[in-house]
Amino acid sequence: MYVFTNKSQQKTLPTNNIYAIVSRGKIISAKEANMARPIIEVKNFVKKYGSFEAVKNISFDVAEGSIFAFLGPNGAGKSTTINTLCTIFDKTSGELLIDGKDVSREKNAVRQSIGVVFQDSTLDKKMTIEENLKMHCVFYKVPKKEVEERINFVLNLVDLKEWRKKPVSTLSGGMTRRVEIARGLIHYPKVLFLDEPTTGLDPQTRNHVWEYVLRLQKEKNITIFLTTHYMDEAEHADDVAIIDHGEIIAHNSPFGLKKQYTKDRAYITTTNAIKFEELLTQQGITYETRERYHRIDVEDNAKFLYVLAECRTDITDMELRKGTLNDVFLDITGREIREGGNS
Repeated sequence: MYVFTNKSQQKTLPTNNIYAIVSRGKIISAKEANMARPIIEVKNFVKKYGSFEAVKNISFDVAEGSIFAFLGPNGAGKSTTINTLCTIFDKTSGELLIDGKDVSREKNAVRQSIGVVFQDSTLDKKMTIEENLKMHCVFYKVPKKEVEERINFVLNLVDLKEWRKKPVSTLSGGMTRRVEIARGLIHYPKVLFLDEPTTGLDPQTRNHVWEYVLRLQKEKNITIFLTTHYMDEAEHADDVAIIDHGEIIAHNSPFGLKKQYTKDRAYITTTNAIKFEELLTQQGITYETRERYHRIDVEDNAKFLYVLAECRTDITDMELRKGTLNDVFLDITGREIREGGNS
């Protein structure tokens, strides 16, 4: 079998090998390595509208059973890429595969392999939950003898079985999103595309929706392809790719991106500022003096902890802030994720 250590390195190992090394140095079993095969493969993808190049020769893979966050400001090429993967748009050039099927030449087969939850609701609000799901079964040619079983299955997943006879118009925003997720799963796809799944929902409802998404991903090994404007939601992802001006400008795990592009910062108030600043300078630690506190960039934990230990009786207040994916996004693109035009 083939085991990838990174994008530029490939090794062939015997199939009876007990352990294999995969991306980012993680050691897993050979069986797990097979399970982690790419279910989405994008190679040298280009999309042009006349002379305008919306997507510029991008490549990335998504491992089966993972959560993949695809982020970018509006107008970056994000929606164009997703719509092409979902067989809505045609590519200009390149290769896009889902579960080994070409999105251009095998559109019907690809559509059977994917579920899509759009940003805007596409449910018929005059119909009940059950009626919406049955209509979707018809579209996907689900065998009649399996329809009831599948409806029960997806409604159990999102805890809406008792609501199946209720019109969609009577549901809350969070319940409506859960119906959308159930509908996207009823034909048993291998990949679920979630386009801004919690936009417009209150924080508590957003958390509930994510509880169902994470349970689904873990229990059913479904690959989640996510776009979101909420950076805290992207923290759930195994991998994050950031696209801007039609190019992939960063691709790593959330931890890897934060380690590469952000710094931890400490905010400290002390009764002996002179001593504190002398120690910071001696240790080569960057800081800024504010009216009532010092802001410190923490790059070397050992040096920082040494200063804290020496000044422990003088410190009256301290706050440590970890770098976030929002900091990563601002550092890489120089703008908020909500800025820009259409994508």
